[in-house]
Amino acid sequence: MNQDEVRALFDQQAANYDTQWARTAPIRNCLHLLLDSFFIGLPADARILCVGVGTGAELAHLARKNSAWRFTAVEPSGPMLDVCRQRAEDEGFASRCHFHEGYLDSLPATGLHDAATCFLVSQFILDQSARSEFFRGLARRLGPGGILASSDLASDVQSPEYEVLLRGWMNMMSAAAIAPEAVERMRKAYASDVAVLAPTRVASIIQSGGFERPVQFFQAGLICAWLSRRAQGNAA
Repeated sequence: MNQDEVRALFDQQAANYDTQWARTAPIRNCLHLLLDSFFIGLPADARILCVGVGTGAELAHLARKNSAWRFTAVEPSGPMLDVCRQRAEDEGFASRCHFHEGYLDSLPATGLHDAATCFLVSQFILDQSARSEFFRGLARRLGPGGILASSDLASDVQSPEYEVLLRGWMNMMSAAAIAPEAVERMRKAYASDVAVLAPTRVASIIQSGGFERPVQFFQAGLICAWLSRRAQGNAA
């Protein structure tokens, strides 16, 4: 799936995205709970980069709990970013946000950030070298020792475990009122349009992009999440 296809996919889903995935909110909420614990110790006026921010779920969560943090929200889908911006305006933290419509590599130099989030984004980059370069772009936008919390769909697709996880994941999608045809499209996409790799391989790609060895801190079904720090030698 190329960048234009990814953007078009999310353009179509923007208006109903939060409603469509409402029943999977416990997974997101657990991830956010853990995110809070790892971001403790950031400066009171920390700058946070949210890449692939979508409708702004993690951005809103962090903004509610940290009244002086400032955010750079990066999202290639204009309609998704519009929903995110409206959420920020409704909740009163839009003045602390810089909204950038586009991919990370088009983000102008806006200074270094203390931490970044990147949830369910890099899985759409099929070429592993390009995926590593994506993380290198993230590292360049973090200050020394900056923290990255990232998640992706991850599993060893050649293993028996993957079939168990995939079956449960698809059953969960069906129980969440996702239309059967949409569930089937997801199943096919995981085989061709989404780079579902073993968690250890994803961690290796993150590390090759300029981070210290990532620590996996979360798994729920096929979603895995890692905590990484910008490597000392990585150039800003």
